[in-house]
Amino acid sequence: MNLAKRHEQGQFANTLKYPIILFFLSIVLCANIAAQQASAQSAAQSAAPLRLSPEEAVERALKNNLSLESSRTGIETKKRASDLSWNQFIPSVTVANILSRDNKANTASGVVPVEQIPLNPLYTNPMTGASMLPDGTPNFYGVVPYSVELPKWHIAGSIQTSLNINMAMFENMKRLKLDYENGLLTYEKSKALLERDVRKAYHNMLLLQENIILLRSSFENVERQVQMALANYNAGLAPELTYLQARVARENMKPAIDQAESGLKLMMAQFAMYLGLDYNTPFELIPAGESADFISLDVADMISKAAAGKPDIKELKHTILMLQTVRKTQVYALTPSLGLSWNLNSAFIKNPWKDSWFSSDDWMTSGSFTISIGVRLHSLIPWSADYQGIKNLDDQIKTANIGLGQLIRGTEIEIYNTVLSLERTRVSAQAQEQTIALAQQSYNLTEQAYQAGLQDLFQVQNAEQSLRQARVQMLEQQFNYLNGLIDLEYSIGVPFGTLSSKEKK
Repeated sequence: MNLAKRHEQGQFANTLKYPIILFFLSIVLCANIAAQQASAQSAAQSAAPLRLSPEEAVERALKNNLSLESSRTGIETKKRASDLSWNQFIPSVTVANILSRDNKANTASGVVPVEQIPLNPLYTNPMTGASMLPDGTPNFYGVVPYSVELPKWHIAGSIQTSLNINMAMFENMKRLKLDYENGLLTYEKSKALLERDVRKAYHNMLLLQENIILLRSSFENVERQVQMALANYNAGLAPELTYLQARVARENMKPAIDQAESGLKLMMAQFAMYLGLDYNTPFELIPAGESADFISLDVADMISKAAAGKPDIKELKHTILMLQTVRKTQVYALTPSLGLSWNLNSAFIKNPWKDSWFSSDDWMTSGSFTISIGVRLHSLIPWSADYQGIKNLDDQIKTANIGLGQLIRGTEIEIYNTVLSLERTRVSAQAQEQTIALAQQSYNLTEQAYQAGLQDLFQVQNAEQSLRQARVQMLEQQFNYLNGLIDLEYSIGVPFGTLSSKEKK
C-alpha cells in the first residue's frame, strides 16, 4: 500500500515538474527581453549626437528628403517623354490572325460548259485541241451544273499599318520639351525652398538652444541668490521672507526651462524629418558667431534681381510659355492632316486541318495602299468644342499674365519690406549691444550691493531679469537678421550665402 502511494506521489511530482520549469523559463525569457529593450533604449539615449553645420544639414536634406525624391522621379518621367517625343511619328502596325468555324456547312454551286463534238477538224485549236467555230470562239454543246461543299474551318491573316501627320505633332514635341524644362524649374524651386527651410530651422534651433543656456545660467544665478539669502537669514541680516522669495523665484524658473527644452526637442524632431532621419536623432549644432555680418543693401538692385531670378516668377513665366505652346498645338490640330495607310489580307480557301498550307494557289490575297488628306470642318465652327477650347486657353494665358504682374508687384513690396526690416534689425542690434553692456554693469553693481546688505533680493532679481532679456533680444536680433538674409536670397534667386558671406561693413 505504501509502495502504491509512493508511486502515485512520484507521478504527481513528475506532472508538477514540467509546468514549474516552463514557468521559470518564461520568467527568464521575459527578463531577457526586458533587459534587451532597456539596453537598446539606453544605447539610443547614450548615442553620440550628430554634429552638423548648416551646409552639411542642407546636403543631407537634398539627398534624403522624401518630398524631393518624389520630385526627382517626376523629372525622370518628363525627361523620358521629351527625349522620346519623336515616337508619335512611328506608324501603328496591327497584325491579326483569324481562325473561324461556320455553324453549318455551306456549298458552292454553278455550271460547267461541256464541249461539243467537232464539226470540222479544220477548225481545231492547235494548242488545246478544242474545236472552234469559224469566228474563233469555242464550240460548246451546253453546260453541266455542279455543287461543292465548302470547308467549315477558315483561317486568315491581316497586316494593317497607318500614320497620320499634321503640324500639331511638331508643336507637341516642343510642348513636351517645355514640360520637362518646367519640371526642372519646379525641382529647383523645391530645392531652394527646402534649403531655405533647413537653414532657418537650424538658426531657430540655435536661438532656442542659446535661450536655454541663458535660462540655465539665470537659474544658477537664482540658486546662488538662494544660498546667499539663506546665509544672510542664518546670520540675521535678512528676514525669512527674503529667503522664501528667493526659493519661489528659483522654482518659478523650472517650468520655463522645461518648456524651452521640450520645444527644442520638437524642433529637432521636425528638423530630422527634413533630413530624412529618425525623429529621435540627437543633433549637435555649431554655435553662430558673436555678431551677425550687417551689410548694406540696395533696394532697386534687389528688386531688379528678383524680377529675373526669383523661382516663383521664373516658374510662372515658363508656365505661360507652355500655355502658349498648348494653344498652338490645338490650333494646328485644325489644319489638314495627311494620312498614310497600307493593309494586306490573306485567306486560306481550303480546309486548314486537312489540306497543305504551302500552296500559293490555295491562298486568296488582297490589300491596298491609301493616301488621304482630311480636315475637321466641324472644329472650325465658332461654337464647337475645339474652338471653345482655344478660347479657354486664351483666357488662361490672360489670367496667368495678370497673375505674373501681381506676383512681380508683390515681390517688389516683399523685398522692400525685407530690406527695411533688415535695416531696422541692424540698427536695433547695434543699440542692443550697448544695452547689454549697461545691463551687465547694473547687475554686477546690484549684486555687490546685495552682498553688502545695501540692496534687497528683489532688486537683484530685477537686474538679472533685465540682463537676461537684453541678451535674449540680442540673440533674436542676430538670428532674425540671418533669417531675413535667407528670405532675401530666395526672393532674388541667388545661391544661399551670397549676401551673408560678404565682408562686414
